[in-house]
Amino acid sequence: MHLGVIQRILGLLLMIFSLTMLPPAVVGLLMGDQHLSPFFDGFLLLLVAGLLVWLPARNARRDLRIRDGFVVVVMFWLVLGLAGSVPLLLSPELDISLTDAVFESISGLTTTGATVITGLDHLPYSILFYRQELQWLGGMGIIVLAIAILPMLGVGGMQLYRAETPGPMKDNKLTPRIAGTAKALWLIYLVLTVACALAYWLAGMDLFDAVSHAFSTVAIGGFSTHDASIGHFNSVAIELVAIVFMLLSGVNYALHFTAWRQRRLAVYFGDSEFRAYLTLLLGVAAIATVYLEIAQHFDHFGSSLHHGLFQAVSIGTTTGFTTAAYHTWPGFLPVLLLFLSFIGGCAGSTGGGIKVIRFLLLLKQGMREITRLVHPQARVTVKLGQSAMPDRVLEAVWGFFAAYVGSFVVMLLLLMASGLDQVTAFSAVAASLNNLGPGLGEVGFNYQGLNDFAKWVLVVAMLMGRLEIFPLLVLLSPVFWRR
Repeated sequence: MHLGVIQRILGLLLMIFSLTMLPPAVVGLLMGDQHLSPFFDGFLLLLVAGLLVWLPARNARRDLRIRDGFVVVVMFWLVLGLAGSVPLLLSPELDISLTDAVFESISGLTTTGATVITGLDHLPYSILFYRQELQWLGGMGIIVLAIAILPMLGVGGMQLYRAETPGPMKDNKLTPRIAGTAKALWLIYLVLTVACALAYWLAGMDLFDAVSHAFSTVAIGGFSTHDASIGHFNSVAIELVAIVFMLLSGVNYALHFTAWRQRRLAVYFGDSEFRAYLTLLLGVAAIATVYLEIAQHFDHFGSSLHHGLFQAVSIGTTTGFTTAAYHTWPGFLPVLLLFLSFIGGCAGSTGGGIKVIRFLLLLKQGMREITRLVHPQARVTVKLGQSAMPDRVLEAVWGFFAAYVGSFVVMLLLLMASGLDQVTAFSAVAASLNNLGPGLGEVGFNYQGLNDFAKWVLVVAMLMGRLEIFPLLVLLSPVFWRR
C-alpha cells in the first residue's frame, strides 16, 4: 500500500474541499447575512489542514492500486464528513453539538437528507445554502469531480472511480479516458441542475429557493430550506417539476449520456432497468393514490393523486422530499413506501438503495432456481434484455445483498439496544442505509430526538449506503491488510 500517495491525495482533496466554504459566504453577503465568519474560518482551517497533510508527501508519485483506491475513498469520505461539519459547529445560530454537526454534514454529503436541525425558515441564507451545496457535491460524488481534476495534478483516477461509483458493473466507461468519463457525468449533472433551477423558478419559487432545491433534487438528497419541505410552497406546479427531475436523476447517467449522444429517447425504453424503475414507481404511485382515495385521507381525488404520485417518486428514488406527513398515512402505505426505498434508483444514478438492477437480477436468479428445481438438467441463463449475465456478476449481487442484510440487522439491534422502539429503529436504519432521510415513528419529521449513540450508528449506515457497503467492509476485513 502506498501510504505517501494516499496522504498526498487526501491533502489535495481536502484543500479542494475547503473552497466549498466560499460560495455560502458569497450568497450570505448578497442576501445580507451578518454572520459569515464560520465559513471564512472554516475555509482557512481546512485549507491549512490540507496543506499540512499534503506537504510531507508532495513528492510521492506512484500509480494507485485498487487497494489504495478503497483507502482513499473511505478515508476521504470520513475526513470529508468531519470537515463539512466545521462551519456548522462554528455557527452561533445553530449552537449544535459535535455529534449533530457531523450527522448533518454526513447526511448532506451522502445525500441522505436526514436532519437534526429545526427552524430552517429562520436560519441565515448562508447556512441554508451550505446544506444544499453539500448534497449537490455529494450527489455525483466529489470523488468523481476530483477524478476530472487530479489527472492535471499527476494523479490517476481509475481506481478511485471503481471504488466509488455505485452499481454492480463498474468497469463500463462512457469515454476511453476516466477523466473524460468524470467530465461527461458532471456535464450531464450540471445541465440537469440548471434546467431544474429554471423550472422551479418558472413554477413560482424565488431564485434562492429555486437554486437550493435544484441542488437537492438533482442530487436526490431531500434537504430543503423550509421545515415543511416542498409542502411549504403548496404548489402543484412546483411538485410536478420535482417529480420530473427526481425521476430523471434516479436514472443511470450512462443512459442519459447515450441518449444525448445518439439523440434518441428510445435508448431509455430499450433498457431493462429503466423499464423496471418506471414500472415500480408508477405502480406504487397508483396503489398509494387508490388507497388514499378509498380511506378518504384527503378531501378529493386530485389531492390523493398528486400526494400519492409525489411521495411514491420521492421515497422510491430515495430523495426524501415531503408534501405531507406520509408516515401518518393510513394502513400499509408508510411501510410500502419505505420498502420501495430499499430498491431505490438505477445503478449509476445519484439515488440510494439496493439499486433496481440488483433487484431485477435477484428476481431473475430466484426464478432461475425455481426452474432448476422443476428441470434439474436444464441450462438456464439469467438475462437482462438480450445479454446473459456472467456468474461473477450474479455472485457479486448476492454477496452485496448478504452484506446489506447482515449490516442492516446489526445496526437495527444496536439502535434497539440504545432504547429506540422497533418501528423507529427499523425505519431509521432503512432511511439511513438507503440514503432516504425521513423515516417512521420518532424519525418521521427529523432525527433531533435520537440519542448520540444512535446518531453515530446512523452516520456509519449513511456512509455504508453511499459507498454501497463493500468499500467500508473491505477495509475492516483482515484479508485487505495481508500482504
